[in-house]
Amino acid sequence: MRDRVNDKPSAAGAGAEALAIDALGFLAADPERLARFLALSGLGPHNLRRAAASPEFLAAVLDYLAADEALLLAFAAAEGVAPNAVISARARLVGPPPESSP
Repeated sequence: MRDRVNDKPSAAGAGAEALAIDALGFLAADPERLARFLALSGLGPHNLRRAAASPEFLAAVLDYLAADEALLLAFAAAEGVAPNAVISARARLVGPPPESSP
């Protein structure tokens, strides 16, 4: 099991980035998952690598996973992490998501 939730503070950002990159790899491993993600993100295979260098993009990958419970649970099981590790990693990358208005 990977321990990305309890990273030392100095490694927290790196652990969050690694989890997000793993999440992107998880999506890319299945052509249907990747196609849906690319369609919703507006990206294509030609600019995906460049986008992956951005903490904001990596946070968006984690947001995408968190928005689909079945996908989130499948990723968490595949990586051996708690589902809430995805939310924690997102916050370490770019801060907590904005609060929605009532």
